[in-house]
Amino acid sequence: MAAAQKDDAVVSRAIKVGLAPMAGFTDMPFRLLCTEGGADFAVSEMISAAALTRNDKKTEGLAATDPREAPCALQIFGHDPEVTAEAAAALAERRPLAIEINMGCPVKKIVSSGDGSALMRDPDLAGKITEATSRAAHAAGIPLWVKIRAGWKKGEVTAPEFACVLVSAGADRITVHGRTRDQMYAPSSDNGVIRAVKEKIGEGAEVFGNGDIDGPESAVRMIRETGCDGVLVGRAALGDPWIFGRIKAALAGEEIPPLPTKEQRVSAAVRLLRDVCALYGEERGVRESRGRAARFIKGIKGSAAVLDRLNHASTEAEFRDILSRLI
Repeated sequence: MAAAQKDDAVVSRAIKVGLAPMAGFTDMPFRLLCTEGGADFAVSEMISAAALTRNDKKTEGLAATDPREAPCALQIFGHDPEVTAEAAAALAERRPLAIEINMGCPVKKIVSSGDGSALMRDPDLAGKITEATSRAAHAAGIPLWVKIRAGWKKGEVTAPEFACVLVSAGADRITVHGRTRDQMYAPSSDNGVIRAVKEKIGEGAEVFGNGDIDGPESAVRMIRETGCDGVLVGRAALGDPWIFGRIKAALAGEEIPPLPTKEQRVSAAVRLLRDVCALYGEERGVRESRGRAARFIKGIKGSAAVLDRLNHASTEAEFRDILSRLI
């Protein structure tokens, strides 16, 4: 492919490209694939601060990392300052890249408990949570990040002022998803909101952008339009961990690598199956791998029939054999 057009406004500063957290997908096996695909860092799935402080075994597993993967931030959610601070202190012992508080998740079961984006309706409480958690993280030499949305509902964009509260309380980085809570994942993410947060904060903290990055063009556009310090890729990476390498090549003005071949996609799906089964056990691993494999094989001739068979597979060997027939 032709080299990407060099844009000094983009490549003149160090831009980091990371993997955004997604429940049920961005565990250690998938993060390893994204590391090899070029991700500079990743953020773990959400970890309940309350469950972590109760020593919940399942929650402990969500915090597992691997030395082979890119630096990983551990993301927590909660609405009690003391509990989130206690959870941060415990996670800091693992020496993650950062601790991140999720104040942006729009899912009903999270919001209904006063967590995630529900905190955007209560800047005072959000500030107290950030202050307590930043003290715990900073005491261990770990940065604190906070993930937010544009606001609570359409027409009420509060992210710039909300971000200022968080930075004043000790946040080192703000990641902004350019939609309000009620917009969920549609319509398009608004780069203007990310730019407004960056302009409001100034040099007080880093600002990273998230939302609708599906390739080099959208990543470069977000950076040009917002002045953000880095970007996170979410859903577009689920069947394409190579997307990070293509984005980074564009940012560097280098030749953009080609899209993955059918063989590469199927091989990655098989490897992910193996690693997920090794982590969770065969029964759960096979179940977890159905939706993941669907992302990798989407668009390949015969994939619909294969996916139907995968949904009835019960063993790792059977699942792998069905996938391999696509090559």
